Amino acid sequence: MHYGTARASKPNLRLGLACCLTYDSAMARGWESKSVEEQQSSADLTASGAVLDAQKRSGEERAKRERQKQELELQRERILSSRTSSPVRRAALEAALADIESRLALLV
Repeated sequence: MHYGTARASKPNLRLGLACCLTYDSAMARGWESKSVEEQQSSADLTASGAVLDAQKRSGEERAKRERQKQELELQRERILSSRTSSPVRRAALEAALADIESRLALLV
């Protein structure tokens, strides 16, 4: 009887081994296709991310220039509203005003 049970288990092991080999090969193909799909979607995201980064940088640069322009305009207004009777102070204010106006011209 012991001999009969051992004999019956051998064909089952072979059948189980065949199922596993078939299963593994199917998994390998499925895994590869999923990997390729992930790589393609990753490449698409990277490309769209680069476009978004460029747009974001462009927007940041534009905002930075606008802030600089506002800052210079406020400085210009402050200088124009200053009143002084000192010729030295007046010359310094005029020089500062000329500098601010030249920097504003570069931003516009």
